[in-house]
Amino acid sequence: MSQLEEREKIAEELARKLREYLAACYASNGSAEPFKPSNRVKFLWPPHPVSYSYHVLASDWKGEARFEAYGETFEVVVARTPHGVFGRCDRIWHEARGETEEEMLRALRESAEPLFQRQLRIHAAMGREGRFEGHIRELPPEDLLKLLYCEDRDVANDARIEIEAHASLKIFRPALIEVLRDRTHPHRRSAQWCVLDLFEDLPGFSDGEAQEREAIGAIRDLIWDASDDYARTIYKAGVVLGGYLPHSYGGEVLLECLAAPSKIGRRSAIHGLFHVVEWVPERKEEVVEALRRHAASETVPALKEFATLMARDIESGNVDHIPEPLFAGEA
Repeated sequence: MSQLEEREKIAEELARKLREYLAACYASNGSAEPFKPSNRVKFLWPPHPVSYSYHVLASDWKGEARFEAYGETFEVVVARTPHGVFGRCDRIWHEARGETEEEMLRALRESAEPLFQRQLRIHAAMGREGRFEGHIRELPPEDLLKLLYCEDRDVANDARIEIEAHASLKIFRPALIEVLRDRTHPHRRSAQWCVLDLFEDLPGFSDGEAQEREAIGAIRDLIWDASDDYARTIYKAGVVLGGYLPHSYGGEVLLECLAAPSKIGRRSAIHGLFHVVEWVPERKEEVVEALRRHAASETVPALKEFATLMARDIESGNVDHIPEPLFAGEA
């Protein structure tokens, strides 16, 4: 077996495992309704050690204590000083202070909750019990793909970063396309946003035109039947096609998507075409004509105006464009 054949075998196996994972999630959830995620919040840990602010000495850490959380016992070293009682739990890289030992332990437990929640959600996304105590960068490809679906969007983004770092392996593309095709997982929108961000460098994940076209077909389908724009995923799809893949296939797909049954998809296509002309100015006349033709038949008043004004902005050579309209419930 050649190196290319071996790589494709690994890639297809990853895609198969992801399909199985998604099928199991759907069976467990019992619903294909998408979840509207909040904005990503960057996770920073550990917090600044409170003992540093009070100049607690190494020789002050003489006591011992413990606290309970999620069925586990956490050992704590204690320093009693004129400034209060300090506790340090090396297992979770964290400290807290209180007037009494009881108060310190309560503060330590409560302030560690963001870490615990992140660790629990990582394991939950991978279908495991308890807390994840390792490093995302050490996870195998199969688990990184699952983490794209993590409820915590910062975890999903960290998984995206690791996948991007290993794009040259050329084993992720089929599974990433499966993410774009997914219509069942409640957290699919944030996962799809991550994939779209990765596919800004689609050639880096692909071997040739046929593989790129398959990925672009999945992006087209995402735009075509979009029922929502949670996580700004459909908007992102238009940006990727128009701003990163305009020369080869992006422009043609966006022109096609002006006829999408989804008003959210049509909005994405109208916006994406502005970026096509930015990068391929020779298509300016064609795009302007298509937008005006579309505006004449568009049934949604806000999109009719959007297409008309976008055509105006492109034709006049504006460096910026009319803001996209918001639909009911999107504000």
